[in-house]
Amino acid sequence: MNQALSDFRSYIKGKRVALIGMGISNASTVDFLLSCGAILTARDQKTDLPGREEWEAKGVRTVTGDGYLDDLNEDLLLKSPGIRPDVPEIADAVGRGAVLESEIGLFCRLCPCPIYAVTGSDGKTTTTTLIARFLEEERKNTDRRVFLGGNIGTPLLSSVGEMTANDKVVLELSSFQLITMVRSPETAVITNLSPNHLDVHKSYEEYGSAKKNIFRYQSAYGTLVVNADNAFTAECAGEANGKVLFFSRRSK
Repeated sequence: MNQALSDFRSYIKGKRVALIGMGISNASTVDFLLSCGAILTARDQKTDLPGREEWEAKGVRTVTGDGYLDDLNEDLLLKSPGIRPDVPEIADAVGRGAVLESEIGLFCRLCPCPIYAVTGSDGKTTTTTLIARFLEEERKNTDRRVFLGGNIGTPLLSSVGEMTANDKVVLELSSFQLITMVRSPETAVITNLSPNHLDVHKSYEEYGSAKKNIFRYQSAYGTLVVNADNAFTAECAGEANGKVLFFSRRSK
């Protein structure tokens, strides 16, 4: 039994949830949250939302256009990765007691099985895919499954109810997904870091800090795998709570 999921269903029933930004990740959560008994409001700056009529037919309230964040008074705010958490309306709502979360953050809280997560400025999609393929090969001819998601593939929150403790999850995580994360996966990989996405992040320091959330909340039983050849990732080793493993193309 997934106790975390059971507790969440009890908590969210009758609560008001705002889906802020109706991209792939939030759009995929609509049916899951409705099945949990949540009262949904879909908020997006775009007015021509694909799926809008279908959502409204299911009882989802929609708020679109320039005022899509007006009267943001829901209990739980699920923010799309592309929207900064310090947008004034969001920050004000959090100040009034709203809980700010993301689809991937909520998934990590509810997932009943081990998570392997990968981030970095370069190479994360290749690394994530290879890890998933290795695990799939290991589990061939068994009933133990491997789920691949995050920044690639299908958002996984709607599938959390079918996962068991014997399954494994592999995630690619971007800085936009990590910036609001307050839970780290059991195994985290950082391929490298270089200045990137500075049109959205306020600074390189903020970008790097968001990346560190992939291991920041690990316990002493966690594992962090980092690039010994990259200055930023090598420094992360000194901040890890659990075991650290290095990889390098320059030395053994």
